[in-house]
Amino acid sequence: METTKIPVRADVPEQDKWAISDLFATDDDFRAALAAAKEFAPRVAAYRGRLGESGETLLAFLRLDDEINLALDALVHYAQRKSDEDTRVAIYQEMVSQVNRLVVEIQAAGAFETPELLALSDETLAGFYEQTPALADYRRLIDRVRRRRDHMLSEKEEALLAAAGEMAQSPDEIYSMLNDADMTFPDAVDAAGSAHPVTHGTYIPLMQSYDRVLRKSAFDSLYSVYGKFRNTSAATLSAQLKSLLFFANARKYPSTLAAALDGSEVPTEIYHSLINAVHRSLTPMHRYVTLRKKLLGLDELHMYDLYVPVVEGIEMKFTFDEAKETVLKALAPLGEDYLAILREGFSSGWIDVYENEGKRSGAYSAGAQVHPYVLLNFKGRLDDVFTLVHEMGHAIHSYLSNKNQPTAYQNYVIFVAEVASTCNEALLMEYLLSVTEDKKQRAYLINHFLEQFRGTLYRQTMFAEFELLVNEMAQRGEGITADALCALYKRLNAQYFGADMVIDEEIALEWARIPHFYYDYYVYQYATGYAAAIALSRRILREGESAVKEYLGFLSGGCAADPITLLRGAGVDMASTASVEAATALFDELISQMEALLG
Repeated sequence: METTKIPVRADVPEQDKWAISDLFATDDDFRAALAAAKEFAPRVAAYRGRLGESGETLLAFLRLDDEINLALDALVHYAQRKSDEDTRVAIYQEMVSQVNRLVVEIQAAGAFETPELLALSDETLAGFYEQTPALADYRRLIDRVRRRRDHMLSEKEEALLAAAGEMAQSPDEIYSMLNDADMTFPDAVDAAGSAHPVTHGTYIPLMQSYDRVLRKSAFDSLYSVYGKFRNTSAATLSAQLKSLLFFANARKYPSTLAAALDGSEVPTEIYHSLINAVHRSLTPMHRYVTLRKKLLGLDELHMYDLYVPVVEGIEMKFTFDEAKETVLKALAPLGEDYLAILREGFSSGWIDVYENEGKRSGAYSAGAQVHPYVLLNFKGRLDDVFTLVHEMGHAIHSYLSNKNQPTAYQNYVIFVAEVASTCNEALLMEYLLSVTEDKKQRAYLINHFLEQFRGTLYRQTMFAEFELLVNEMAQRGEGITADALCALYKRLNAQYFGADMVIDEEIALEWARIPHFYYDYYVYQYATGYAAAIALSRRILREGESAVKEYLGFLSGGCAADPITLLRGAGVDMASTASVEAATALFDELISQMEALLG
């Protein structure tokens, strides 16, 4: 396997970096804006006790809130993006802390907002709408607050919870520093005795190597280090769970799940229905494990055998320019308007392309007002092309919501966040299969499609079940120890992978390397989003322009309606398990295609 030296940030060509100067030209400009933003807290506090005096006063306060959100958008994105460029740089760590403190200060100053909105009678509020017609622009925002009145506290209690906000971010910050900045891993060694560096960025490529000695060595390298920090990792995750439980209890929710999903207007039944639907569909997953074991010709299938393609002799490699061209062709069914935005993102500094020393691992899209910022660690593999199309799905979702919605409704909720990204992935796979005639390469792509199902629909549901169960452990007052977490995680792996998978002891530690467990019930949306995306992509390809129009309407919707309603407008009903069941049925069908192709 080819490896290259990972550069320091200064050696990365400018064209491969995102245009951070579109936010602020210099650090000094950031600091000046940060200093100016400190006036917001007293300006907010000046409205305390006044939101019920008139419609004009309430409108002025809500417009001030829009002004603050726009100012904080640039500050938050600059500090966090600069910190992610090299997580070891203390100056940008401090910038992130300064912005977080400012956000908490403003939130604390505005803690009166919710209690005062809840104190308004329906008659008073109706009078405000009549006297101040422009206030109607904020009707949904106000209704969303008043809908949760049973979980809102007094002004003093709200101020106390807001002040605790910075402390509540600590588990995620500690995890990030431990995982991204402090952990280093021994080199992996291949069958020829050559050393290969193991980092967050190189681990999956090593797992995809046909050299099984190298795969096992990389697997052992990674988990040997996580094993050394298992107790610290457990204590950090325990702190996160206790924090979530504190806020859920304070707001009188029956569980942390109910607290997390209520803000997105998603019923908790959808979470449980996903897990139950996938449990009912574990037979195709077990069938896939058996097929993988057979195609790899192994007596035992281990966890380090999960990522290597089962079709040997095919290795699809891409330059970044080739990846962009492939993505443009794959997303052509979404129409020229969509492609024009995509080209703008490719050419206008939206993307930070390659890994550098200290750079945050993984990939993400951050939907700043000036334009989205996409972090990649591009290695030229097929997976990296899927990551590119995935993150640009997020980016264009943010771009369209920011462009088409007023400030108050631009931020779409996390339940729909993964739909646009995974719809793009499904369209990319459909395109690649449509232009591939070679039998072996087609089998390779179907294998990749199967891996998307395994990794997104099944694996993320397993993560979601783990997250639910550990939160329930915390609610029952059980100890969140490394031993307890490992035992639970190992049991879930056995359930999801079935009898033909050897559940290596090391995999019991995998929970310690999943950053999403600090995102408060985020991962289930990868699975629901994937199921929705499969349905949407097939509708777009089948129905064309009419389906595209409805889909782009969904992408432009922000949070102007609840997420279930937005998705229904695009043609998918997530209150039903039909999309999950259809996706697992397609997974089963693809397994049959793979068996037929490879005899």
